[in-house]
Amino acid sequence: MFSEYREKITQLKADDAHFAQLFERHDTLDAKIQRMEAHVEPGNALEIEALKKEKLHLKDEVYQVLIKATAA
Repeated sequence: MFSEYREKITQLKADDAHFAQLFERHDTLDAKIQRMEAHVEPGNALEIEALKKEKLHLKDEVYQVLIKATAA
């Protein structure tokens, strides 16, 4: 996610606990969605859709933090 910001992400994960939490939650949701879609973990289409929406919201938050940190 956001490979062009790789260095900034590493820095923010170390310096900003809230950013680190957002990033970790996004990765956790991504893994859960993949397991559900592969039928390794139980989940129906509505649950998967809700998780995808939450993941997208987190991605937007992560991006906003990255933009602000890059502009600073």
